[in-house]
Amino acid sequence: MEELDLESRASADDHQALRLWLRLLTCTNRIEGVIRNRLRQEFATTLPRFDLLAQLERNPDGLAMRELSKRLMVTGGNITGITDQLELEGLVVREARPSDRRSFTVKLTLAGKQQFKRMASTHEQWVIELLAGWSAEEKSQVHGLLAGLKSHLTNLAAVDAAAPKEKSQ
Repeated sequence: MEELDLESRASADDHQALRLWLRLLTCTNRIEGVIRNRLRQEFATTLPRFDLLAQLERNPDGLAMRELSKRLMVTGGNITGITDQLELEGLVVREARPSDRRSFTVKLTLAGKQQFKRMASTHEQWVIELLAGWSAEEKSQVHGLLAGLKSHLTNLAAVDAAAPKEKSQ
């Protein structure tokens, strides 16, 4: 029996765009589920912790808590909790910002850099494995098609942002 997922909600009578959207969501959820499970099993960590470390690795001068929250699209409280844990483990350090002593910049420690490097390398291999069902040519085609979709969605978002807001009654 096939596992029920978001795509199972669609029927042949549904619009092709709806069926495609549900298939994209299903594939994304399945890939993310495998990665979450493997991060937990192999590194005793979570995807949000991995994502926070990844942001810091890309920004060696560190990031303000507010910027981390914005980039990871989670609340400041979530970032604070994750940062507290990572700081206790010696993977990140908070430094007071000279311009505003009430805010902090978060940076990777040497141990954090080393741990993230191990995790990122393994993560990359998992993603390669998970997408191995496609040839290199198919991956390029899908990448190009999704680039076009991303551009279309960006344009729609700009139009929506510029449209006058309707007043709620």
